[in-house]
Amino acid sequence: MKGRARQNGGCRIVGAGRIDRNRPLSFHFDGRLYRGFAGDTLASALLANGVRVVGRSFKYHRPRGVFSAGSDEPNALMEIGEGAAAIPNQRATIQELRPGLSARSQNRWPRLGFDLLAANDFASGFLGAGFYYKTFMWPPRFWERLYEPLIRRAAGLGRLGTLPDDRPREKAHAFCDLLVIGGGPAGLVAALAGARAGADVILADEDFEFGGRLLAESEEIAGRPAMEWVDGVLRELAAHPNVRLMPRTTVTGVYDGGLYGALERLPPATPEPPGGARRPVECFWRIRARRAVLASGALERTIAFPGNDRPGVMLCSAVRAYVNRWGVAPGRRTAIFGNSDDIYRTARDLEAAGMTVVAIIDSRDAAEGDGLRDRVAAAGARGWRVMRGAVVEGTTGRGGLRRVHVFRRGRRETVAADCLAVSGGWNPVIHLSCHHGGRPVWNPAIAGFVPPAAGSPGAVPGLHPAGAALGSYSTRGAMKSGYFRARLALGELDFQVPVLPLPRAGGGGSVGDGATASPLWAVEARGHAWIDLQNDVTTSDIRRAAQEAMTAVEHMKRYTTQGMGTDQGKGSSVLALAYLAHVTGRDIPETGITSFRPPYTPVPIAALGAGGQGEGFAPHRHLPSAADCARRGAAMVEAGLWHRPAYFPAEGEETWRQTCDREVAMVRGAVGVSDATSLGKIALRGSGAAAFADYVYANRMADLRPGRVRYGLMLREDGHVMDDGTLARLDEEEFLLTTTTAAADEVLRHLEFAAQARRPDLDLRICDETEQWAQFALAGPRVRDLLGRLLTGVEDLPDLLSMPFMTLRRFELRDGSGARFPARLFRISFSGELGYELAVPAGYGPALWSQLSAAASELGGGPYGLEALNVLRIEKGFLTHAEIDGRTTAGDLGFGRLLRREGDFIGRVMAERPGLAEEAGREQLVGLRPLGAVRQLTAGAFLFEPGARPVAANAQGHVTSACYSPTLESSLALALLRDGRARLGETLRMVDHLRRLDTLCQVEAPAFFDPEGVRARG
Repeated sequence: MKGRARQNGGCRIVGAGRIDRNRPLSFHFDGRLYRGFAGDTLASALLANGVRVVGRSFKYHRPRGVFSAGSDEPNALMEIGEGAAAIPNQRATIQELRPGLSARSQNRWPRLGFDLLAANDFASGFLGAGFYYKTFMWPPRFWERLYEPLIRRAAGLGRLGTLPDDRPREKAHAFCDLLVIGGGPAGLVAALAGARAGADVILADEDFEFGGRLLAESEEIAGRPAMEWVDGVLRELAAHPNVRLMPRTTVTGVYDGGLYGALERLPPATPEPPGGARRPVECFWRIRARRAVLASGALERTIAFPGNDRPGVMLCSAVRAYVNRWGVAPGRRTAIFGNSDDIYRTARDLEAAGMTVVAIIDSRDAAEGDGLRDRVAAAGARGWRVMRGAVVEGTTGRGGLRRVHVFRRGRRETVAADCLAVSGGWNPVIHLSCHHGGRPVWNPAIAGFVPPAAGSPGAVPGLHPAGAALGSYSTRGAMKSGYFRARLALGELDFQVPVLPLPRAGGGGSVGDGATASPLWAVEARGHAWIDLQNDVTTSDIRRAAQEAMTAVEHMKRYTTQGMGTDQGKGSSVLALAYLAHVTGRDIPETGITSFRPPYTPVPIAALGAGGQGEGFAPHRHLPSAADCARRGAAMVEAGLWHRPAYFPAEGEETWRQTCDREVAMVRGAVGVSDATSLGKIALRGSGAAAFADYVYANRMADLRPGRVRYGLMLREDGHVMDDGTLARLDEEEFLLTTTTAAADEVLRHLEFAAQARRPDLDLRICDETEQWAQFALAGPRVRDLLGRLLTGVEDLPDLLSMPFMTLRRFELRDGSGARFPARLFRISFSGELGYELAVPAGYGPALWSQLSAAASELGGGPYGLEALNVLRIEKGFLTHAEIDGRTTAGDLGFGRLLRREGDFIGRVMAERPGLAEEAGREQLVGLRPLGAVRQLTAGAFLFEPGARPVAANAQGHVTSACYSPTLESSLALALLRDGRARLGETLRMVDHLRRLDTLCQVEAPAFFDPEGVRARG
């Protein structure tokens, strides 16, 4: 072999490839030190070092070598990294080589070269598809003790680490007019058209270099090497401020509304940034694109024949990639087998690199066309041995390929070779075009599936396939397709796309020299012919599935596990369904194809949840009053995701009860202020907002007039109460809904689901405004004095102070510079006192709180916390989620009369079930006051008849909330009691087994203080 240099028993081709030979890199594989170069992948570096066996197969533990050169790799799966940073099932073919990389092979014991579980291969006749369904049925008692533990021990490919991985990851959002998916010739031309049209363009490619298949081919564009044209296009794109180039970025999924998920792998920083900061290892992007061009190219498929999984058997496209891009010779003597002109392209590139081509095995016959005869004649003139009308029916060699067995016109021959390049045709990469449920269409001209037609059911709106993804395999055709599709997409956005002169390019394509002339799926011969190399699925498995009546492609897939590995069947799905069609006597369109679902390639959960550790998982949200709370020494507690003050201790107060009692008396006797910003605030806007409010609330809301506020109950689908709160109508088409702090996220999800799945007919927009507005509750008999001091510059102050109960007003305030900003004043109360809630944009919250708390202190009041708020609401019998515990109905809480009798609302049907609608026997909300010597009531305690044993079977209900009321000088509690409203005045026994409390109490109405609401209404 001429023009080749050796390294550690491997082969590098002198002067070939795009690697940087001035930057050698060291890495480890299975504990041994190897060397590669910058620009290598782990797979190319291992091949260059003569490493042929890189892993073991899933079921039979057969030795496997590098098979492809992209994300469709089924064999070369590695565990990359050490300790907590170790990640299993990483494809060596797309793992960029970096300094100090550590990789380990998987699925072997005790080591890669000697795997004891390879004994499974000798028993392969008994371990075919579905064997476990039939084998492990008897005896039944063996399942838990023997079969299941053994199966679980053998299952899986890589090992999931047990240590937390603290390497930083990011998530980001991007917006563009045109998203181009794929950086090959079609994608580059589409991006260039968008750039020159002035559109915002994102060009994303999963490789660390742009160029697509041009990186792996020895092709010319405009009379010069194709990569020079690529470099020129990239320089122009980089110079456009409206273009973002995103290499190492795989678009993994397509979602509603033009949303695309993409995983960007970030190379390690060398050196690391100063200050101890670490560069993120990956970033998950959520890209919102108005239009997209799918230029994802095509993947070569193999042919199923006995021994086609042996190390040394590779795809033709992979062999060319390792030779042309990475300067690696996959073997010393190469045979080439296929059914298309790609085999002659491969032979040409190998010869140009100085490698020996021992045979070209062409399954086609020269009678199939003059073009083929011409190619065969040209090959013979170059000294190549061409075997026409021949197929490979087997291979031999321990630990790697040694001989290829050929069947040709009734005769068998053996060819000595250590590399076999195989080409069975090409499959357009159409996965993303089917993520909305669209079904691909079979195109017999290319013997492959193409994306669903635009406008067909499930076709992705705004996604335009181009180039090889559409079946246009030639470089010239791909470039023309990319330009046409980009112009079509941008024209829909009213962009004027200039004429883009396309350079001359050979008819030879970036993914092949044309369509497959004679489809060949499998060679029928003795021995295992592998269809899915990763999951060890053979042609005999598919035949067995058909014999077992698993003739639907979905059933076959699950029965054999074909396509269920990390590659998701990228290289095997079409081959498998074509063979299923063959054994069942159907054609391929009739057989169909399984669904494609996101993600296109595996996405680490750590990337999806980037930043979701520690505070990133549950971020601490601080109120506008947080700084003042800290200055006052307030005790902070977590309420949902927020930190809220429990109480504000004053000088001389030694216990929280002393502070709480003072704050309650302050609100009842003067004025108190509380930061209510954490309450959920959700805006409903649009002409359908009123109808939607009627649908999600159980009581009537559509007739609410602008400027009015109404209390409402929200039910779940099962008829139980989900949340309560207020709904304010700001104008004809805008409502503001409030929720409890803890339920804000749950209610928002509930509303969004209802809008999308239940009432998509409504003109409606839902916006979470919780963090956009600071809101403060003001309560007490002197609250109007407080507002009068604060709002001195407001023109209609008298009207604001005299506004009726359950109303709102919008007005403007001025800041210190005189600039105006909006404000909202609500006449509502959660304390039972004369009360208001004042809301301003969040940025003004801290300053407003300081003024409110200072003014309240001057009036004999001040800030109060959650402990006092809890006492105030229990005195009034108001609810929180202690009472709305997921099991209560509107009737249980005393609000059965709120449920409207006409019209539909969420939960109505289920709420009318006899078990929920009938009050008899249900636990109902009541109040409790102690009677016995023990005067304390506690939340969580159970209620019993005075003479009954305090055991679960005799429980009559339980206490939901309890407090000491300084206003009434007594302990008070709210409880859910069986038939409670009919038992007012009864005496019950309260038992708290945990705190060892036992006392008598009297059942009362839940509103202990001012039951008529005179104080709140002013």
